[in-house]
Formats: sequence, structure tokens, C-alpha cells
Amino acid sequence: DQNDFILGNLKIAPDIYEALSHGNPVVALESTIISHGMPYPQNLQTAKEVEAIVRENGAVPATIAILDGVPCIGLNNAQLERLAKLGMNAQKTSRRDIPHVVAAGSNGATTVSATMFFASKVGIPVFVTGGIGGVHRHGETTMDISSDLIELGKTSVAVISAGVKSILDIPRTLQYLETQGVTVAAYRTNEFPAFFSGTSGCKVPCRVDTPEQCARLIHANLKLGLGSGMLIAVPIPEKYVSAGNIIESAIQKALEEAKLKNVTGNAATPFLLARVNELTGGVSLAANIALVKNNAFVGAKIAVALTNLQRCSKNGRLRTVIKQTAGTQVTAGEHQNPAVEEYSQLLPSVFFRCASL
Repeated sequence: DQNDFILGNLKIAPDIYEALSHGNPVVALESTIISHGMPYPQNLQTAKEVEAIVRENGAVPATIAILDGVPCIGLNNAQLERLAKLGMNAQKTSRRDIPHVVAAGSNGATTVSATMFFASKVGIPVFVTGGIGGVHRHGETTMDISSDLIELGKTSVAVISAGVKSILDIPRTLQYLETQGVTVAAYRTNEFPAFFSGTSGCKVPCRVDTPEQCARLIHANLKLGLGSGMLIAVPIPEKYVSAGNIIESAIQKALEEAKLKNVTGNAATPFLLARVNELTGGVSLAANIALVKNNAFVGAKIAVALTNLQRCSKNGRLRTVIKQTAGTQVTAGEHQNPAVEEYSQLLPSVFFRCASL
């Protein structure tokens, strides 16, 4: 789109640039779920519905992908449809794959790690997905550990998901997140959800019950400059919990098939999810779509609450500075406001460069 804003090597959609420039809430969305998560046209319909949910709840959706070698922050309808039709012909792109996809001028559907990376570059602090990757079952021998976990340890973006995919080793995933210094919270529950199931048998160190509590958690992380992200796990809607046992049985069978066929690495998750969908007669896909939509609803509410909190914080500091500088003569060119300077350090500097252009 000729109206897109170009920032370095990134292309930012007009509505995303406008929202970021004015400090309005934006929610990042990944694109692997579109290309590799379900068939066309269901993937396109779901993508549009998820974006609509974000908008209806006060935030601007920013689906992230790489098209023709250009990282795009926010996709228009034509770009969404193109990605949906490409399906698995779009490369599944994690952080390690970004240079190759860009240099080759290829099309890449971003995973959690790549989406987090690009979101942080433009100052989007909230990201919604279905479920993150983790330590695969038998990971203690295969060392098959998702780069999502590493990214969470070094990128200041809050990820709203239904926990980790239940095809993974949840206790080891949580242990690895602790090692990476990642704050893990559960939304309105004391137990970490297991994607298709609201329970996993694993307790969480932090519980949050409202979008405002989530916002305070994210704000504290940014304010302290910890440099790490956080995971806010939202249980699947109660209506779909009953299918959990059926899906879990299918997962066990799919895992055995993957082992026999030697399906490993980044091919494992798409294979397992597709096979589980086949074995459950579409029940798992319906549950998957439902939890993504629920996460989008919660994530948008959190993004709005975070924006409100940041504005209150900024205004409070400005009032303090005004009181402190009352009656002081300020020379032109020497009026940098310490409150604004302090606040600007809470989010990536590129956000404030956008706001000043």
C-alpha cells in the first residue's frame, strides 16, 4: 500500500502508525496461525473475525507478516487474503529465519518469536496468539525447545495466550520460562491452562483477575526495564472444555505417529495440530478458533487498560514537573521535560520517534 509508513526496513500500515503516533492501544497478532493453522478460506475468515474482536474492544489489530521480503506491521484485507491463500507456501518464520526470508524477498508467516521481535521494534507491548511453543515432549533427549521461550526472556512484549499447546511438555516449559526470568500469570485461575484444557496440574506464581491488573503487571515490567517479556495465560472458554479429553486422546495418537514418521523441529506442531483435527473430526479446530477469539477479547481489554495506565502515569509525572519548575525561567532549546524523558524509556525509542515525525 502506497500509504504505508516506512520505518527503516519495516512497513507500518496507516492505521497502526496513526495509533502508535497518538499513543492509542494496539494489539499485535501473528500470521503463522493464518498460513499454517487452518485451511483457506476458514483461515481468512478467522483472521478477519479476530481483528474485528480487537477493534470492537477498543484497540487496533496489527497482524504481522513478511511479504516479498518486507516485514509488515499491520495487513490490509488484500494482504490478509494473499497470505491466507499462500497457506503453507509462506515460510513459517521464527526469529532465526527473518534474515533469510527478507534477503530472499520471500513471504514469511511470523511465529510467536518473530512477531514479538517486530512488535517490540515499533513499540507494541501487547501480543495475542493461540498458544506459544515450548519444550516438546521428550525434549530432555531431543533438545527440541521452541525459540518462543528464548524470545520471552529477552523481548519486552506481553503475550496473551491459552498457555502452551497441550502437545508439549508443560512442566518443563514452565521450568524453562522460570530459568529465562519470564513472569508467568494466569487469568482468573490459579492453574496454568493447557491450551485445549483449562487445567494442567501446574500452579502459577501469579494470578490476575482483571485487565487492569494485567496492565499494572505489564507496566511494572516496562517501568523497571527488566528487558524480558511475560506470559498471561487465559483458559479456553468453558463451553469447549468438555472436548478436552477427546482431544488429549487424539494428541497421544498423533504424537506416536509423529515419532514413527520422524516429524521433528518446526514441522512438528503443524503436523500434530492437523492430525489431531482429523482424529477429532474438527472438534480441535473449533476449540482452537474459540480460544484465539477469547484471547483477542482479553488482549484488547488489556491493551486499552495499559494505555490508560500509561497516560495517567505520564500525566502525573508532567504535573509533578510543572510544580517543581514553577517560576523557573527556561531558556529556549533547554526545555527537555524529565518526565517525558523518563516515560519515553518505558517503551522502545522507535515509538517516540514515530510520534515526533
